[in-house]
Amino acid sequence: MKYLHLLCTFLFGVAVLLFFGLAYPHHLHYQEQYQLFLFDSTYVWDVVKMPGGVADLLGRFCTQFFLYAWVGAAIIAVLLSVVQLLMFRLVKWGWLYGLSFVPSFLLWLFLLDENALLGGVWAVLLTLLIIWGYSLLAKGWMRRLLLIVGILVLYWMVGSSWTGSHYHRYPRITPYLLYTAWLSAIVLPLIIRAFRRWADASSSYVLTLCSFALVSVVMGWIVWRNCNFKAERVMQYDFMACHQQWNRILMTIDDEKPNNQIGVTVQNLALAMHGMLADHLFEYNQNGLLGLLPDVERDATSPLPTAEAFYQLGMISVAQRTVFEAQEAILDFQKSGRCYKRLAQTNLILGNYEVARKYLMALQKTLFYREWARETLPLLGNEEMIARHPEYGRLRRMAYKEDFYFSDHVTPEMLESLYFSNTDNQLAFEYLRAYYMLMGDRENYVKLLLHTSAKQ
Repeated sequence: MKYLHLLCTFLFGVAVLLFFGLAYPHHLHYQEQYQLFLFDSTYVWDVVKMPGGVADLLGRFCTQFFLYAWVGAAIIAVLLSVVQLLMFRLVKWGWLYGLSFVPSFLLWLFLLDENALLGGVWAVLLTLLIIWGYSLLAKGWMRRLLLIVGILVLYWMVGSSWTGSHYHRYPRITPYLLYTAWLSAIVLPLIIRAFRRWADASSSYVLTLCSFALVSVVMGWIVWRNCNFKAERVMQYDFMACHQQWNRILMTIDDEKPNNQIGVTVQNLALAMHGMLADHLFEYNQNGLLGLLPDVERDATSPLPTAEAFYQLGMISVAQRTVFEAQEAILDFQKSGRCYKRLAQTNLILGNYEVARKYLMALQKTLFYREWARETLPLLGNEEMIARHPEYGRLRRMAYKEDFYFSDHVTPEMLESLYFSNTDNQLAFEYLRAYYMLMGDRENYVKLLLHTSAKQ
């Protein structure tokens, strides 16, 4: 029976691993890009000094590994499996063994929300760990004393059960699924204790497997039905644009043409990077001018692909403003490793070296951005090295030469100024052609082609 229980836990962990690794990887990437975990004593103290800070810190620490989806999937699989094992240790489940998986399945369901934070899972796990440790103590005055101490420690580690800190990215949203998982972890063992004889009466391999299979099928179906694969696809396009995977984007849009704003923006950017935008513009879904360079919204998600297009075009100041505002729109007031990196790059290109240094010094305190920051620091103030750099030198040459007023709505004059100030900017040429085509502006389209022919 012991090995049967271990097998069931292993199968559950593998299912979680495969789900987040294969079906939901970009939800993990999404989580990682909206936090900046620093190996810094001030940062750590600012987190842990608050009620619930320990669970929050552990959640943030684990989330930084979500940069690599399979590592993140393995972390979630281990955490949910440990929750189940702690549930199993609390009472003798008998043939109702399958119920010990219910809190873990509910936490799985909770994590389907891209704004659900891993600190909530750690809060449940730490609570169960302390309850299990308390159950091992011998009865007596010492046990009662440790109960009082344990409650105080638990409050510091995970916060109050109903208003714990940092369980969800939206501060005003109550994560009912998380609280349901927490309540099930408390209530189910009490019910099993109350009906212990009935639960143990028919304990057998067959009934144990049946209870596990029944809970797995029912809860697994609920998990699958609540998956947001549409959001997963949008996050995939954003991830590919962030990592400049232009070839992969082209292969993806050939299989399934995107029909949402972020997908279309990324699609058009990838086509332009290969010099194919104007020639293949109407072979793919378009959203008018909003699919080319959308108006910048006041949120933390949709502006980032647009900022990537601004950056690649050479609109460095515009990209910098867009990324900064996107970071400031993160609802739980965290910083972003992705945004910090891009802000360091834009300030480096614009010659704002001290500002760039501020971002690079912060990134040096991270785990996965540290090496890049160390390699970039020598470029600060070194005009010759920047000029020779294949990315920063090119973008500095392509950038605007004169200041202008920029509104949230991109105009043809902005693209014309970008292109005619540097006619080697082929990306600006592609976007300007596409702009005229989408506007039906034949006159300016012909003028642009004639100008290009005369140049050649």
